[in-house]
Amino acid sequence: MPASPWPLRIAAVCFVLSGAAALVYQVAWQRLLALSTGVGIYSIAAITAAFMAGLGIGSDLGGRLSTRLTPSRALRAFALVEIGVALFAFLSVPLFYEVLYRGAPWLYVTPISAVFAHFFSLLLPTTLMGMSLPLLVRGLVMNPEHAARRIGLLYGANALGAALGALATPWFLVRFLGIQGAVLIGALLSAIAGFGALFLARHAATATATSEQTAPATPMVTPAKTTEPPQPFRLWLLLYATSGLISLSLEIVWFRVLDVLTKGAAFTFGTLLAIYLIGLASGTFVGARFAARITRPLNAFLLCQAGMVGWTLLAHTLLVRLPASLPGLSWLVHYGLRDNGVQMNPLAVGDFLAVYLLAPVLLFGPSTFLMGLGFPILQRAVQDDANTAGQRVGWLQAANIFGCVAGSLLTGLVFLDALGASGTFRLLAVLSAVIALLASRRLAGSRLHLALAVVIALAAIFPSSDQLWIRLHGNTDPANTFIEEDAAGVNALTPRRPTGYHLWIHGRSNSWIPFGDIHTIFGALPALVHPAPREIAIVGLGSGDTAWAAGVREEISTVTVFEIARAQPRLLRRVEDKPRMTRLKSFLADPRMVIVRDDGRRRLESDGRLYDIIQADAIHPDGSMSGNLYSTEFYEMVGKRLRPGGIMSAWVPTERIRASALRAFPHAIDFGPLLLLSNEPVPIEIELWESRLRAQRSIDYLGVARIAEIAPFMRNARIARRSAPGAEVNRDLDPRDEFARPR
Repeated sequence: MPASPWPLRIAAVCFVLSGAAALVYQVAWQRLLALSTGVGIYSIAAITAAFMAGLGIGSDLGGRLSTRLTPSRALRAFALVEIGVALFAFLSVPLFYEVLYRGAPWLYVTPISAVFAHFFSLLLPTTLMGMSLPLLVRGLVMNPEHAARRIGLLYGANALGAALGALATPWFLVRFLGIQGAVLIGALLSAIAGFGALFLARHAATATATSEQTAPATPMVTPAKTTEPPQPFRLWLLLYATSGLISLSLEIVWFRVLDVLTKGAAFTFGTLLAIYLIGLASGTFVGARFAARITRPLNAFLLCQAGMVGWTLLAHTLLVRLPASLPGLSWLVHYGLRDNGVQMNPLAVGDFLAVYLLAPVLLFGPSTFLMGLGFPILQRAVQDDANTAGQRVGWLQAANIFGCVAGSLLTGLVFLDALGASGTFRLLAVLSAVIALLASRRLAGSRLHLALAVVIALAAIFPSSDQLWIRLHGNTDPANTFIEEDAAGVNALTPRRPTGYHLWIHGRSNSWIPFGDIHTIFGALPALVHPAPREIAIVGLGSGDTAWAAGVREEISTVTVFEIARAQPRLLRRVEDKPRMTRLKSFLADPRMVIVRDDGRRRLESDGRLYDIIQADAIHPDGSMSGNLYSTEFYEMVGKRLRPGGIMSAWVPTERIRASALRAFPHAIDFGPLLLLSNEPVPIEIELWESRLRAQRSIDYLGVARIAEIAPFMRNARIARRSAPGAEVNRDLDPRDEFARPR
């Protein structure tokens, strides 16, 4: 390769594009595959693990392959990998949506078969993605003395591109182009990266032997001699695998904190990934610049790991322990009391900067910087032969990725359920300290023990999960605030004046108790309209108000409620004996009420059971994954699960949602914010409905006050006016309202 730095610059640009495309795919493919197995934590954990397992296999395979290739051939192989990813991406949306989701639901019948289906459907593209870094390293690293710098720059470029992709996917690509458009943009980026690498390989082929052995055009620091004894490569593999486990576990808990802070918005995941990756890239670039000067790489790497966990503990401790009246923090506490998060149309710039930028940067920005800083230090320690540089990078990446898989599964499926967020932070701190302490036995004269002692001390004083979540929910009346947390998320009940509680799900106000008002109306109305309801399905438990009201008629035998969060029923039971909670207690004790822990859409599609009434409890249309319950395809599926004369009860808070529902059903009665939809005509019989409403059973069940709320709502019934043929709708592949696309 020529002495000029242009090959590295071209390669870095190609790897930026490759990283951006990879994150577009990750966000889009995860959403598509979740249609088959649901958006519950077990489904998401399985998809994430399958995605990362493929990357790990690819890293190992790419590393092995790199030792058999010359630098120019390695660059061509990298180009073919990127073009292969682009071709797969071009076909991926029809494959995942039409072939697997719609055409082969039998693949996902059992959890085991679903895991294998996810793994094999993602294996080809993720394996190709995993091969890219080892091949690029083999193509560009000619001198082991400068390996840490070059590998660090390439890794940082890829992380920077990934950050741009993570940020652009929810805020721009999916928002304005839909899932299909976003993936096609990713395919274009992969193709450009591939053809750029082909250009690089062609023009670099004649000069590979003189690349870095001649005087470089840009100054490179001559590596200093290490003062540590060389460490066995297997130790570095173990340390980097452990680093992956801790890093990915921290990311999951950080996402939980940010999810509550942003109130469950659809933009949270991409924004978190972007900040995480920007920190990673920044640390990698700095490390690449100075890695050659580090004389004690093991000591420096372990200090980075200790600092990564230590900053997380310190930042979250200060968030909870500092007085709520402090400037800045007082704004955050008051923000926690708001019903909704950042408003998108128009964008509330101040709220956006505070919630999506300043808070996450302070909470975990330095930790991600230290993660990135450790990577070039690692390469400084292990790279001693240009011919095997790609292989060693591949093995290290594979170890790190499989550590990430373990962290994802353990934290998502075990730690958060058993320990909550705070307990998980503490456990990760102790695990990190123990591993670092054991590794430091190989060091002499290290001050690492002091850093580890600080980490353990911070873990000891770290606030409880309740203290953390109460602070993020407004810090009001902690003695009368109830928190329940599981793998699916964080639910809270905060005091509501003059008496009762607000229900919060993922930091956003969802409902309230005692029962009454709109949720009672939505639950009772379809049951009073249907001529003879027996079996009802409700998607989402919420406060239980909708499901309770749906049981108003005596002939109803079963109300099945599909709820992802195991914590939700536990939370309601904690207040069932409080004053004015009589109806909540009767609801939880009612044998007709069956709460099933599952994704409602997935369950309705998979079990084939028919119902007289199906209702999706009211959720905010801009919440994460809410588009799955507001798409035309969802309403069409519900229509297939109704018995003859059955009714779908739909809350329609936007014109797009109204149009989506009306497009799926031929008949509808309009009650303003509520539509009753059916495959058969439903006559408007207000007198008959009111007679059922004022029957003694209804009065005893609902109460006089609730009857007075429902009656005027019922009298406003009218035949729904059909939306214009060209009206905007939400689709599975184009969830416009979820991402707040301007009309």
